[in-house]
Amino acid sequence: MKNVTKPADSPPRRHTPAPHFAVSVQRGMRAPDAPSRTQIIRYVRAALEGDADITVRIVNETEGRKLNSDYRHKNYATNVLSFVYETEPAIQGDLVLCAPVVTREAVAQGKTAQAHYAHLIVHGVLHLQGYDHENEADAALMEAREIHIVTGLGFANPYLETELQNHG
Repeated sequence: MKNVTKPADSPPRRHTPAPHFAVSVQRGMRAPDAPSRTQIIRYVRAALEGDADITVRIVNETEGRKLNSDYRHKNYATNVLSFVYETEPAIQGDLVLCAPVVTREAVAQGKTAQAHYAHLIVHGVLHLQGYDHENEADAALMEAREIHIVTGLGFANPYLETELQNHG
């Protein structure tokens, strides 16, 4: 009989529970290329680092412009807006995606609408959790996190596509 060595006992794994979260999806307009509720939940879940209660609303340009004007004092519709209401004990916030802007940007960047929605939802959820891109170091951290999450969802690096589209 051979002398068989038992592998050393590995230390017990620490179980980190998955975040508890609720996602509400609202559609202020009919947007055929917008993700389904299931896809939206998947994108939110991928970016969450803790418990959360998030509403994702898909809007038209009129509503997008009004919200951007009211809250950011910019008179145009932007792709995604993030509104944080609570951070403890769980994130409570809203993401607003302007469907016509998202679609136009996706076409201009040479990517699918789904890939762009996934990236913007991940981007918005990271903002809700305190990530920022106001300075170079914070922007690099947030971008690296976005790339990790978005590629983990099966999409291409959103910054590489944009970089190639804008400079290639």
